[in-house]
Amino acid sequence: MRKLAVFCLAIILSTSACFGWGFKKDKPDIEGRGYVGTLPDISKNFNTTDPKSTKPLFEDSKNFNSSEEIKPVPRDNPAFVNIILKDNKTSPYLNDINELLPQLENLLSCIEDRGSVQLFNAKAFFFTKTVEFLRNKYEGTPESSYISFKKLMELSTHTQSVATLRAEAEKYRPYMAYTGAGYLYNDNVIDQQLEYLKTEIEDTIVVLKEAH
Repeated sequence: MRKLAVFCLAIILSTSACFGWGFKKDKPDIEGRGYVGTLPDISKNFNTTDPKSTKPLFEDSKNFNSSEEIKPVPRDNPAFVNIILKDNKTSPYLNDINELLPQLENLLSCIEDRGSVQLFNAKAFFFTKTVEFLRNKYEGTPESSYISFKKLMELSTHTQSVATLRAEAEKYRPYMAYTGAGYLYNDNVIDQQLEYLKTEIEDTIVVLKEAH
């Protein structure tokens, strides 16, 4: 009986030692380190998103300069023609006074170069006839109130007066003294009148150019 009790005690002690050794061996050594156990797999609970290529907002413009890709100009559209193309807006009146500028410049050069009476009167006649045409064309119209129009009318009258004076001086001067009525045909008087006319022509040219 005593041997049986000793045998049972030996078995109990042996079992406790084995249990303790096995537990100690399976226990992870975590001192001084992070967790070294096995983490649960949680990836199956989430859906990964792969990057997708984005489509450009605008189509490829490689054929932008192609004649097949460019739309024709809407020339039959009045709005396009009048606003975009901007047709020539120059009025007939401006076209008419444009034609007078070369005449005035030629008349001015004739005075500065002391041209002959015949040459001056020819240029003066052509100028006054052109202004007469304008007077008949625009009389009673809004254009007749323009400064440029009035300036041309005054200059035409003055030019005709000087041309008449020079023509009469050529005709009557040999027969008249430089006193009395003959004083009007004096060279100094004519030169003075030409100088006044020259200044008026220059002023008119400036007015006409500013009218554009």
